Amino acid sequence: MKKKILVLCTGNSARSQMAEGFLRSFDPTLEVISAGTFPAGQVNPFAVEVMKEVGIDLSSHHPKSVDEFLQQPFDYVITVCDNAKETCPIFAGAVKQRLHLGFPDPAEAAGSREEILSAFRSVRNDIQKTFYQFWNDSLKR
Repeated sequence: MKKKILVLCTGNSARSQMAEGFLRSFDPTLEVISAGTFPAGQVNPFAVEVMKEVGIDLSSHHPKSVDEFLQQPFDYVITVCDNAKETCPIFAGAVKQRLHLGFPDPAEAAGSREEILSAFRSVRNDIQKTFYQFWNDSLKR
């Protein structure tokens, strides 16, 4: 049976989008959705750029509100930022397991374009490693 996963962050503009992209790349049979508690207007262009570097295209993604999914059942609801963990709503749908896998917000990076890209790459690499481990330990068939 197909696993259904919601990855939740505040803006759904970087970390949760990256995690969604990686999970889909590890196993296309997973149903993976990402959303935000306060969705941004667009996916962060730096997130799109650094994911493209590893062969994952987020250019057609858009931030979604967690409110769209409150009535749906999920096998996993995974928060990737502390604010989303604290403000995660109560789901009316059945949630089998909640996890928190926190990462720093690369959108807070300052400096030159290269310094900002470096911050996004670092978080991307951490997300890839952590979610691969999660997939391998909990989801792989």
